[in-house]
Amino acid sequence: MFFTAQRPTGKKRKTIEMILDHDGSNWILSNERLTVAAGTLDELDRKIERALKEDLEREKKLDIFMAFNNEVIPMWMRPYMNHYFNRILELPLQSH
Repeated sequence: MFFTAQRPTGKKRKTIEMILDHDGSNWILSNERLTVAAGTLDELDRKIERALKEDLEREKKLDIFMAFNNEVIPMWMRPYMNHYFNRILELPLQSH
């Protein structure tokens, strides 16, 4: 489930890879262990933080690599979008 990634700062952090999808109404984030859905990306980020609470307590910091499911993008657009909407979420979230 975890892999360790080298950050641009040189620090290594535990990373969880997940697929980011959209069903027309909700953002859906999933992997072999977990599925979380929400109407907004902000809400999705908060839900994934709660869902990974135990992992976060153990690791202290986590990165969630969200690889966008390009299947939802029209075929003619895919050659231009191979990395268009990938995201990295750093946990814990920072409150503003």
